[in-house]
Amino acid sequence: MTIRDLEPKAVWENFYGLTRVPRPSKHEGKVQEYLLQWGKDHGVDVKRDDTGNIIFTKPATPGFENRKGVIMQAHMDMVPQKTADTKHDFLTDPIETEIDGEWVTAKGTTLGADNGIGVALALSVLQDKTLKHGPLEALITYDEETGMTGANALKPGILKGDILLNLDSEEEGELCVGCAGGLDASATFKYRTYKTPAGQKALRLSVKGLQGGHSGMDISLYRANANKVMARILYPLIEVKGARVASFTGGSLRNAIPFEAVADVIIPEAEFQGARELIDKIFAEVKAEFIDSDPGAALYVDAIPVPEKFIQSSVMERAVKAIIACPSNVIRMSQSMPGLTETSINLAIVRTEKGRITVHSLMRSAVDTAKEDLAVRVGCIFELAGADSIEFKGGYSGWTPKLDTPMNKVMMEQFKKVYGHEMKIMATHGGLECAIMGAKYPNWEMVSVGPTIKYPHSPDERVNIASVERTWHYLTAVLENIPEK
Repeated sequence: MTIRDLEPKAVWENFYGLTRVPRPSKHEGKVQEYLLQWGKDHGVDVKRDDTGNIIFTKPATPGFENRKGVIMQAHMDMVPQKTADTKHDFLTDPIETEIDGEWVTAKGTTLGADNGIGVALALSVLQDKTLKHGPLEALITYDEETGMTGANALKPGILKGDILLNLDSEEEGELCVGCAGGLDASATFKYRTYKTPAGQKALRLSVKGLQGGHSGMDISLYRANANKVMARILYPLIEVKGARVASFTGGSLRNAIPFEAVADVIIPEAEFQGARELIDKIFAEVKAEFIDSDPGAALYVDAIPVPEKFIQSSVMERAVKAIIACPSNVIRMSQSMPGLTETSINLAIVRTEKGRITVHSLMRSAVDTAKEDLAVRVGCIFELAGADSIEFKGGYSGWTPKLDTPMNKVMMEQFKKVYGHEMKIMATHGGLECAIMGAKYPNWEMVSVGPTIKYPHSPDERVNIASVERTWHYLTAVLENIPEK
């Protein structure tokens, strides 16, 4: 059985079509063309705005012309993550899916259910001629995952609807009515390289097997951060054993908790055995601390040819200390919505290349002032560590929850009819495009729903099969019961 055999067939067929088209963030050209052609093939009015967003329009079914207009919204791009032993080119290769019991997952890569399932749901509504609904639009944005670029570029007035129905939530049974804002931080240390002296040995340290995950949804699970683990190992090697670092690479995306990191270290021969014992001791401590959240944590220590050059030790030491000192976890839980993370930071990416050590972090908060205070804290850490530059960019405010709206009432009523029990109203610590677009269309009522997706932004990403079918029935019931204008 393949995903094309699952129900509802239209949704899974549309999702299958998306898995055939490469669509990593910043490389959406192929999927944009695919969506434009899909509209032509299915007789649905479609256009690309002058930035790259795709907009579909479908008139109301007879008798429903006086209903409020609904904009179904999802994003076309996906997070390109794979395990170290998986050979996959996200720019050319399709995603290979498989059914694992109650779940659909991918073979060694991210699945792209975030947010391909949302796109598939919207397309299935557009192509279905039996559904009853008012005026419909579908907005498929680009580059959501690395900067919400499509949402930021959306122009006021181009959409005509009254209600934004975002399909990018990841927990069935929850009605999302708010989200956190975000801010990117980037610190840079400039360094020189020096020729490696004689009498040295070299090791490649590889932290692997961590679960990683979405830096908004999964940060409260307190999983190990590969960059922090690597820095924890490197610090005593540098301080106690006189090790030099030739390279340090960890993480790949600002909004994904880093699950792998690699560093090449040069160790004096006289200290080599002691260094090996120290590495094993430190990682054993890490393994014990994260045994519940990251039971698969592993450290691979491999002998390598001694690199010809190493990174300026004084600079490397300062950068490692800054990585250790910089938080990468939950800063504060919400006091108004129990169980919800209010403020957090993910130390996402470390690179040593072209004479620069760069450290990238993503801060999130539902409270703008808390986010700004965290930025000051992070800036102070890297300033004290002697970073040559600290840059903050890509900031956006959160989406403030509004609980008592006509659309919320419809969503709650239809959920109880379809599911037989009450729906939970909540906000998310993840970033949703609603926050950005709502500022441009202040008249909109906004809600977000979706099927259950686990471990997005990691190769363990999976979507629950039954929840997709139930979400489809719920979505169609909601569209049939949109209030009148």
